[in-house]
This record gives sequence, C-alpha cells and structure tokens, in this order.
Amino acid sequence: MNLQLHLLSRIALVAIFSLLIIGSFLLYQSDLQAKQNNQQIADSISKQLQSQLLLRIAGIGRIDAFPDFEFWKQSGNQPGICVTYVPTDEALPHSICSGIKLVGANWPEVFEMAYRWIFKPGTPVEHPITVQGRNIGLLTVSSSAELEIAEAWNKTSSLMALSSVTVLAVCLLVYMTISHALKPAQTIVSGLEELEAGQLTYRLPAFKLNEWQKIGIAINQLATSQQQLLVKLINLQEQERRLLARELHDEFGQCLAAINAVATSIKQTAETQSPDLIEDANHISRITMHMLEGLRGMLGRLRPTEFDELGLVVSLNSLVIGWNSRSGGKTHYRLDVIGDCACISESQALTLFRIVQECLTNTTKHAAAANVNVTLVIDHYTISLTVIDDGIAAELPFTASSGMGLLGIRERVAALNGTLNLAIAEPHGLIVEVSLPIELGIQ
Repeated sequence: MNLQLHLLSRIALVAIFSLLIIGSFLLYQSDLQAKQNNQQIADSISKQLQSQLLLRIAGIGRIDAFPDFEFWKQSGNQPGICVTYVPTDEALPHSICSGIKLVGANWPEVFEMAYRWIFKPGTPVEHPITVQGRNIGLLTVSSSAELEIAEAWNKTSSLMALSSVTVLAVCLLVYMTISHALKPAQTIVSGLEELEAGQLTYRLPAFKLNEWQKIGIAINQLATSQQQLLVKLINLQEQERRLLARELHDEFGQCLAAINAVATSIKQTAETQSPDLIEDANHISRITMHMLEGLRGMLGRLRPTEFDELGLVVSLNSLVIGWNSRSGGKTHYRLDVIGDCACISESQALTLFRIVQECLTNTTKHAAAANVNVTLVIDHYTISLTVIDDGIAAELPFTASSGMGLLGIRERVAALNGTLNLAIAEPHGLIVEVSLPIELGIQ
C-alpha cells in the first residue's frame, strides 16, 4: 500500500473518530442545557406561585387570580415551554404554553430516532408547590421535543460542516507535506535500482532531513564497499589468470615442446632403423602442434605476453590482427589510438584490453558484422573507448543470454568509477562507449 495513502487514511480515521466524540459531547451538552433550562424555569415559576400564595393568605392582592402566569409570560419566556399547575384539591388544572410550533422536520429521521432513544427529549420537570409545610399542588414544566431536536441538529450540523471542511483542509495539507517529505524515498528507490543494475558509481545526493540523510549515507557507503570489493575481485581474477598463464606456459608448454622434440627424434631415428614409425611420429608432432596452438590462444586470453612487455597499444594491435586473421575476410577489424597511453595506469590498461577483448568476442559470436571499429582516445582527464559494429543489433535492451559479456564490462567499468553507454548505430549495429577518468598521480 502507498505510504502516503496509508498515513493519510490513519489521520482521516483519527479525525473522524474525534469528530464523533465532539459531536456526541455536543449532543450531550445540548440535552443537558435543555434539562437545566426546564429546571430553572420550574424553580422560578414555583417561587412566583409560592409568593402569590403567601400574598393570598395575607389578604393582599387578587385572591381569585391563582395561579397567575402573567409575570412569567411578560418576563421573556422561552419558546416551546408548557407550564401546568395541578392543585391537590382536585380542582381544574391550569396550563399555559409559549413559543412556536414546528411545521416540518428538517433533520434526518435517523438522527431523530437516535436522539429520542438516547436523550429522551421533552421529559417534563415536576416541582411540588408547598406553603407553610403544606403541599398545595404540583407544577410541571415540559419543553417541546421537536424544538430540542431541532436545536441539537442545528448545532451538530453546523459543527460537523465546519469540522468537515477543517478535516479536508488538514488532510490536504498533510498529504502535501507527506508527499514533499517522502520525495527522497523515490530517489533512494531509484538509486537502489541503479545499484542493482550494476551502476556501482551511482551515489545518492545529500538530503535535508536527518533520517533520509542517514539512509543515503548508509547506501552510499554500501555502494562504495561493493565497488571496492569488485575491484579486489577483478584484481584477484587477473592475478589468478596471470599465475595460471605462467604455469601453463612454464609447465604445460615446456612439456608439449619436449614431446614435440621427442617425436622429432623418433622420426629421425625411424628413417634409418624403423620406417614404419615415421607416420606415428608425424602424427604425434601434429597433435603436439595443435595443442601448442590451442595453448597459445588460451594464454592470449588469460594474459597476453606482450601486454606486460610492450604495453596496451601493442596488445590491442596484436588482438585486432589476430581477429582479422581468424575472420577469413568476413569481418574487418580496425584500431585507432589517439593520445599518449603512458598516462594510463596498469589497472585501467588491463581493463581497456579486457573490454576490447570481450567486445570483439561478442561481435564475432552474435553480431554477424562486416566492420568493427575500435577507437581509443586519451586526453588530460578522460579515457574514451568506443567500439562500433554494423551487425544485426537493432534495439535495446538485449536479452540476458546475449548480455552476459556486457555485464562483465559493466562491472569492470564501475570498479574504476567509469561510465558505460550502449546505443544502436545507424542503420543497425551496436555502439559501446566507455569513459574512464585519468587516475590521479598517473602522468
């Protein structure tokens, strides 16, 4: 699930829960206020009636005007209030109502049902009327349930409307803030994808927030460690190739040379003493020469002899000449070197040789090209290697089966903080571009 939507949904749920609590408290306050108003009205009218009774007993005022609610009517009584006085002597009750009557309800029926079920609006307040310790009658004050519901709905709907707008605004602001704060996450994911693809030279930028900055530093350190490990692995691989080439040259090569010398000696002896062995001796010599040729090719792939003795340019020329001779005229290989190779370090020179070697091998196996051009340009700051063929490649990317050699090239380039670009030539063919920085201290 998207982290932004996840956080926003949690915030929205908390906001909705808070609104429900606030709305419930507001309804409770509205009901409590209505009951308190009824109680206050009952207390006020009961005191008025008690005063009227005392005056009546004292013979002051109108004796027949009891109960007199005129004073309450003139005092600005609240609408929707009904007052009823029932005397204890079974006389006729007296009642009076004030206020307006609602024509129609403008609130949801569900709200009314819930409010009536929970708060019981319109419940009357009873207050006994006593004078000099005697119970004279019972005063009942009741309010209109519809008016209470209407007032509660008006307060609740107004609050909910304002709160809903506020929640929406807060959610929008939170979403924008979270989106801005989580932007580095996409950068980090893209960086990890680059590292997964073998771009070990990629580094995450510095972030403002400390948490993202720590993650970025950790990932950059991991990439640096992987790059250093890759350099060590490549160097170890080259050392093993050098040792293997030396062992093959010194041991296996000498043994084959000795076998060939013995076969020649057998042939010379057989010419005078046993002519039947001459063909066997020639057969041994042919097998030995075939093995020597195979050994020379293997040694060239492992560690060219001229590379350590004569350098990169001679090794590349020898490599290109060898491929031209083996192609039988089907493919023409060309090498151009511009600049001074003396400023290239040994590790860079070996990497360039291996890249050219791999590119020519891939071209021969997969490209079916007629022309392959290798260009090496060295300036004061950068080493640029470009290998272009006019083979059958027409689009990128390549399948995994055809890209294993390119994976090795990418790893070698990444180990030296270089860049590798692949492109399609016009009208078809592959362009491999490698750029390496000149290592400091190498002049």
